[in-house]
Amino acid sequence: MKRLRVFVVSDSVGETGDQVAKAVISQFRPSLENTVIRRFPHIQSEELIRKIVCLAAKQNAFIVYTLVRQEMQSLLHELCEKEMVYAVDILGPALKTMATFMEEFPLEAPGIVHQLDDDYFKKIEAIEFAVKYDDGRDPRGLLQADIVLVGVSRTSKTPLSQYLAHKRYKVANVPLVPEVEPPEELLKIDPKKCFGLIISPDKLNSIRKERLMSLGLNDDAIYAQHNRILDEIQHFEKIVAKIGCKVIDVTNKAVEETANVIIEHISNCK
Repeated sequence: MKRLRVFVVSDSVGETGDQVAKAVISQFRPSLENTVIRRFPHIQSEELIRKIVCLAAKQNAFIVYTLVRQEMQSLLHELCEKEMVYAVDILGPALKTMATFMEEFPLEAPGIVHQLDDDYFKKIEAIEFAVKYDDGRDPRGLLQADIVLVGVSRTSKTPLSQYLAHKRYKVANVPLVPEVEPPEELLKIDPKKCFGLIISPDKLNSIRKERLMSLGLNDDAIYAQHNRILDEIQHFEKIVAKIGCKVIDVTNKAVEETANVIIEHISNCK
């Protein structure tokens, strides 16, 4: 079997070219047997392109390239023709066609897609953070969080945390219960990043009864009783007063509405 050498040349990390090369090669060699794929990332100079083409000619390598700058595309193409090196341009034809369609010139800025990837990974990190520090599981997260939510049970702390996480905010939330002292970290955080979620007793009573019924339990449990709810709200008001944080009434608010209030408040505090 003929030994196959493939050079992946890119002005970014070369991941796109690498994946395309493997997809094509697998149609001839499903296990990529006797194949060497060498990646040349962050190629920004003409000198490097000349050296790579020269090396490809010596080693009889096939070049796959993803270069966004037209001058670099043209140079590599010309050198490959001169040295009789087989090469395929992955991005060039698509960029030209898109430019014609949109009647605009491309930015020709390497690595933009990976900036978007960074944004994606920040979102994933924030989602994982929200899960890890949900419902007061680990008070150490309070000092690391961008946003801290406090409130009695069933005030939408968890769904709100997840919604804000999709906006790339690291959110921790803490349930406030009269029988349990709040964690020390809660009183050490910046009040500007903490938000108390309050809800009307009647609305909370209705939500908790529905919750109990969905679990197959009686809706007259202490958890849903009016006096218990009033005690919890009184305890909540005592704690948020100590923190000195903003309180948001979520009685008739959708999660998105509450999130917008929080984001606007944080932006104004910067």
